[in-house]
Amino acid sequence: MDIAAVLAGTLASDATTRDAATQQLESAAAQNFAAYVTLLSAELVNEQSQPHVRNAAGLALKNAFTSRDETRQNEVTTRWLNVPGEYRAKVKTDSLRALSSSTSRAGAVAAQVVAAIAAIELPNNQWDDLITDLLGAVNGGDLNTRVATLQCIGFICESISPEILKLRSNEILTAVVQGARRDEPSPEVQLAAMKALYNCLEFIKENFDREGERNYIMQVVCEATQNPAVQVQVAAFETLVRIMSLYYDKMSYYMERALFGLTVLGMNHPDERVALQAVEFWSTVCEEEIDLAIEAADAQEYGDAPERESKYFAKVALPEIIPVILRLLTRQEEDAEEDEWNISMAAGTCLTLLSQAVGDSIVSFVIPFIESNIKSPDWHNREAAVMTFGSILDGPDPQLLAPLVTQALSLLIDMMRDPNTHVKDTTAWTLGRICDILVATINPETHLDPLVRSLVAALEDSPRIVTNASWALMTLSDQINDGADDLQTGHLSPYYDGVVTALMGVTERTSNEANSRTAAYEALASYITHAPVDVLGVVRQVVVTILGRMETLLGLANQLLGVDDRNNWNELQGNFCSIVSCVTRKLGSDIQPLADRIMTLVLQLIQIAGKQSTVLEDAFLVVGNMASALEQNFHPYLQAFLPFLAPALKAHDDPQLCSVATGLIGDICRALGELSTAYCDMFMTVLLENLTSPHLDKMVKISIVACFGDIAMAIGPSFEPYLGATMAVLRQAGEQKVDAKDYETFDYYSQLREALLEAYTGIVTGLKSTDKKALLLDHIPSIFKFLQLVYDDDHSETVLKQCAGLIGDLAETFPDGQLKEVLLQDWVASLVKTKIRNPDVKKTLRWAREMIKRATQ
Repeated sequence: MDIAAVLAGTLASDATTRDAATQQLESAAAQNFAAYVTLLSAELVNEQSQPHVRNAAGLALKNAFTSRDETRQNEVTTRWLNVPGEYRAKVKTDSLRALSSSTSRAGAVAAQVVAAIAAIELPNNQWDDLITDLLGAVNGGDLNTRVATLQCIGFICESISPEILKLRSNEILTAVVQGARRDEPSPEVQLAAMKALYNCLEFIKENFDREGERNYIMQVVCEATQNPAVQVQVAAFETLVRIMSLYYDKMSYYMERALFGLTVLGMNHPDERVALQAVEFWSTVCEEEIDLAIEAADAQEYGDAPERESKYFAKVALPEIIPVILRLLTRQEEDAEEDEWNISMAAGTCLTLLSQAVGDSIVSFVIPFIESNIKSPDWHNREAAVMTFGSILDGPDPQLLAPLVTQALSLLIDMMRDPNTHVKDTTAWTLGRICDILVATINPETHLDPLVRSLVAALEDSPRIVTNASWALMTLSDQINDGADDLQTGHLSPYYDGVVTALMGVTERTSNEANSRTAAYEALASYITHAPVDVLGVVRQVVVTILGRMETLLGLANQLLGVDDRNNWNELQGNFCSIVSCVTRKLGSDIQPLADRIMTLVLQLIQIAGKQSTVLEDAFLVVGNMASALEQNFHPYLQAFLPFLAPALKAHDDPQLCSVATGLIGDICRALGELSTAYCDMFMTVLLENLTSPHLDKMVKISIVACFGDIAMAIGPSFEPYLGATMAVLRQAGEQKVDAKDYETFDYYSQLREALLEAYTGIVTGLKSTDKKALLLDHIPSIFKFLQLVYDDDHSETVLKQCAGLIGDLAETFPDGQLKEVLLQDWVASLVKTKIRNPDVKKTLRWAREMIKRATQ
């Protein structure tokens, strides 16, 4: 195979040529992987080859060693480690040699290849001399070699666990910091070194703990913020942002002596790339201090001292940074793209975070700016003033803000008619923030009518304004009745017909520019969810209209011409399903007159949608809501739906759909109760098979475990045939140890344990009032062993309530002393006597204590 020609083909403008070349590469990899990667590495290191071909070789090589999918990455790793040693040595030697290429582009892609191989080999205790070779190249190579090697070190540090490189961290840090120093003559080396330093910050914790080394690192980074090369300045500020995120507790000395001044200078920098990172620095400070405030409040609630304390950097810096942030807010771009991140957007985000971090202190700093600019003839100043007002609504005491909001509301409502689109857009957003955070300031007698009318009028404006006006209407609906549903009437009742009609008009538009149509559907869902009784007629009209649209759109399914048409069709059907689900939840059993029509359309939609469509999930959720609303009256529809449910439960390559389908089994069983017994053989067989599948996403397995409890609760004593197998699976799942240091694993096992508690609770509840409850006695030791394991590891309120609830259920099930020995264990007494403020958890603990007392007398 002429590898150069094939690689050139993958870059061809002609799709047919491109696809054919890609297929050739895939076939070569499948037939003889060792030969394939050596061909690629030879082309990568070939100085006579064209730069674009070498780059393609490098990317193909890197892709042969990496995958974003965890399962696929394990396969890739195994494949490479099984390649004969001489082939692996050739690929690694070629890749290292390519770091010294005279073509910088080839060196850069070689850096990615070496890092990808290192990510496989270093954790497996192989390629021991790699770091030594790289450090030698950094210290003794030419310019191109040093740059590419520093890039490579950065990639390795980014992709490999800090523990693996811990023993070499001093040498790596020395080489990287040397390259980033002020007296390094090459800005290219300085840039590569600073980026590498950014990537290795996490594994140099011990170096950062030592004051002398920390001082030197901080000196180098701070000096780099003043480097003549703008790209180096940007990288230096990026590194400071990361340092603040990782080492906030050690920053006091540097904030006082350098960082306050450097970041203010950075925010004033004429190059926006530098200013953006300097603003990001303060956003990061705020995020850290917001988290610390939450931790302190939690510690205070439990009577503990917080583990870390805030240094209040943001509050101290307010006088210096607020004037700069406010000035940056006025640097809006007239024709900025919606998703384009610019300095005024960054400043607005920073101001919002500052408000949350410093609270009341911010108000006096910004009010003069708002007052002097909100009526400015320059739209930049008006928009900045409104943005400032909207940004400070979350953080300060609502009682401090309330009179300011009340005073400003009429002016803001009038500004919805401003001649400038940007001003109207930001005003709609600010009104939405008021509705969301400070709805109590909206007087139903004086403000509500002009507010609703202005927002409804804005639904006829440009797409961006429609999006924010829809959001404002939605938050008003969510908050104005304190989230209460099922009221006889509400403050918005007089406006329901007009608001819903206007939103339905937006949803009829063919374009979804700026997500305007989606936002209108979301607002519509809120008005349906919170509809008082006196406007349920409007809700019924909505669902009839939506069902009509579904019918029309289903009829167009065969006329879809391309990907865009299909995506638009899927999106609309998803919106229709969400509205039908909302109406079904709202009307409950009163949806019955429309049930035939809804189920007919949903089944048609499932049939047409195709296996990989996200619409399937939305359609399944409609079915689940219909089951919950109709309860046993759902039974006539189940036979028609089961042929679609079974494939979804087997869709292991689509974990989201499989998870929704699993939850749907729970919905159906809860709805049908004992009627679901006839279908449980099928349900339990597929769920147990899925649970043992090595290919199914582990998060779906959590849904399956919880589903066992739903089934057992629904069919009660009829669960007996499945009890043994289910309990064996639950016992095995519950015996797995949790590593609290591994956050991802810890989070997964925490969720799994909560699902196990739900499953045990469902099984006990289903059997406890029946003559089959004695079946539980054989499983009591394993249940209590699991409960003790959970309690030892996790004292969170959720787990405490679940554990106490399950113990109480078991004590209530066996009140005649059968469980006396296990119920009188010390850890059980400790659990149910836990001191806690949450009234709901406290009630459960009290009930569990009472049940234990009765069962052990």
